[in-house]
Amino acid sequence: MTQKIFVNLPVSDLKRATAFYESIGAARNPQFSDDTASCVVFSDTIYAMLLTHAKYRQFTPKKIVDASTSSEVMLALSADSRADVDAMVEKAKAGGVVIDPTATQDMGFMYGRSFEDPDGHIWEVFWMDVAAATGSATQSAA
Repeated sequence: MTQKIFVNLPVSDLKRATAFYESIGAARNPQFSDDTASCVVFSDTIYAMLLTHAKYRQFTPKKIVDASTSSEVMLALSADSRADVDAMVEKAKAGGVVIDPTATQDMGFMYGRSFEDPDGHIWEVFWMDVAAATGSATQSAA
């Protein structure tokens, strides 16, 4: 069985958060969604569970941080190309959120940008030329 990741995120407005994630390319899975949670799917192995605060509190006694003022986690998604990185960030921008809250990373073999979701969770989107990063391919001079 292929290992999967389910990222659980507390959200203040479930409908708004679901609409945002759909706008950047995630698909809502109705089988695991209701009025307290939305399962959004990025790929066959990457899922985000958007949970109302009441639902999230069922899983932990810890205080839910305000991700717009505190950092709890930074999540990273790979992309197939530099253009795909920019396209996802532009979709996020069209969704009315903060884009590039962290510095754009451009190391030649790796390129990354970021955005905050409506609740302030930071997502990094990156592309990497694995062969160039590991030295198994000769990089052409720029």
